[in-house]
Amino acid sequence: MSGSKASSHPDRYLLAGVMGSPIMHSRSPRIHNRWLAERGLAGHYVPLLVTQDGLEAALRALHPLGFSGVNLTIPLKEKALALMDRVDPLARRIGAVNCVVVAPDGALEGYNYDAFGFLAALQERAPDFDAGAGPAAILGAGGASRALIAGLIEAGSPQIRLANRTFERAQALAAEFGPRVAPVRWEERADALAGAALLVNATSMGMAGQPPLDIALDALPPGALVNDIVYVPLETDLLARARARGLRAVDGLGMLLHQARPAFEKWFGQRPQVTPALRQEIEATL
Repeated sequence: MSGSKASSHPDRYLLAGVMGSPIMHSRSPRIHNRWLAERGLAGHYVPLLVTQDGLEAALRALHPLGFSGVNLTIPLKEKALALMDRVDPLARRIGAVNCVVVAPDGALEGYNYDAFGFLAALQERAPDFDAGAGPAAILGAGGASRALIAGLIEAGSPQIRLANRTFERAQALAAEFGPRVAPVRWEERADALAGAALLVNATSMGMAGQPPLDIALDALPPGALVNDIVYVPLETDLLARARARGLRAVDGLGMLLHQARPAFEKWFGQRPQVTPALRQEIEATL
């Protein structure tokens, strides 16, 4: 699929944005506008308040308004899939779109870079991390989990143990993604950590205003990596307990920062990097 490239429109004012409801909390405008400024590109990335009912009309308005594309956030990612003219195979497997590219002919192309962002964040904090080195345990079977599972399968994870408060949801995801995904009952979640190379919290537990995640970490081996996709607060109770045990811990901000990189490249033709200065700027807003 072909993306909209800044380099082919040197005199054009570049536009992109993020659609969602609510939307003004999004850090994406800070990320992309910093990258545009650093590259001397004339353009802007804007927050767009769009509900599910207004999604189709909003997406179809992108081409006549001159947008290169948009990111999508809650609650639009799943619904957008059916509205795309072309869909990347990984986005189809995940069942959601978080990046829309407006092609030169006006066609809407759907991608999902959450899996890329997730894996890149792990590699950034633990460069030696190898998904194929051992099983992964994922807590939660919501929309985010779909991207994590797809990414880990692609990265060679031998087994993904999926624990969810509603066991039937874990079973449904396991059936969809195949034999490498093993559903686990919530009350057995601590046992699922035995020999695991990676633990990921993909639930809302531990998020500001939510109860902390209740799980014993005793079964995790010494070299395991612990990741929480929550980034408000940046240091969740889970990550603090992991660090106290001497385990490597990865916060959720890296996933947000890294998933933005391939989207920026699709729209504007340049692949940016996640620098310490960018992370520091976004951390200061949390």
